[in-house]
Amino acid sequence: MELTKLNGNTYYIENNTNIGVFTYKNKNCLLVDTGFTNTVARKIEEVLKSNGLHPKYIINTHNHLDHCGGNVYLTENYPGCITYTSEKEKLFMENVELHPSILFGGIAPKGNGVTKKIKVDDTLSIGINKINDEKLEIIPLKGHSIEQIGVITPDRVCFLGDSIFSTAILEKYSIPYLYSVEEELKTLEYIKEIDADIFVLGHSETTFSKEEIVALAQKNINHINKLLEEYLTVLEQPQTKEDLLQNIIILNEIDNTDYIQHHLYLSSTSAFIAILYDRGYIESYIEDGKLYYFTK
Repeated sequence: MELTKLNGNTYYIENNTNIGVFTYKNKNCLLVDTGFTNTVARKIEEVLKSNGLHPKYIINTHNHLDHCGGNVYLTENYPGCITYTSEKEKLFMENVELHPSILFGGIAPKGNGVTKKIKVDDTLSIGINKINDEKLEIIPLKGHSIEQIGVITPDRVCFLGDSIFSTAILEKYSIPYLYSVEEELKTLEYIKEIDADIFVLGHSETTFSKEEIVALAQKNINHINKLLEEYLTVLEQPQTKEDLLQNIIILNEIDNTDYIQHHLYLSSTSAFIAILYDRGYIESYIEDGKLYYFTK
């Protein structure tokens, strides 16, 4: 892991989850996300120390552990470090028992729940927020999670979290994890209009120019619309949610043998059902204790 300069005082650390770094004159710095585990956080710490930097602020784009799990180590070892996120993401970060309600519809089986409570010191509003006398713009990026946010630094670098997926991610996970498909489509259109020069995704081996991010946003939109058409086609014959997911997995030749990943796909399928239902494309009925959906 190393610190890569993007523009002005804005850097990033390339990792499985990319970490944004904004530096201040006094060598304090602000992190955008912190990775998954204490081990990752220690590696981030090593990079910062080797560059004479001290973590003073953290903005978490959303509550998923691969973006905020490192908070625990960093806040314990740097007691003055202040953490921020949005109001609803804070709710999930500080109340870990809520996580299974999204994936499992109730409490998780033992060994499959989130156990780290992550304290959040303050919430950020959409628009300009001043942190240590520097103005950072917080932007709304709902869709992948309930109230994900992004950050634009004064150097015109935009950190997008998981609001948009790289080509590699779309190919690896044909059904992207989405809390709300409707909000995700709105966010992708919004991303095309963001006034910044450099864009950093949560998971990508490259950064993106304005022209490149516009093209990638459209690619994400096209991918979601393709999936919507596939869900509708499969639902020409009544399907339960599990049967529907099975058919989409087969249709897209998805390798699906992981317990948690299956629940992620199932949760996304619920989001696709919701938008199709809300748009009036599908209906449902219950028969012999099973809930079936079908295209009108």
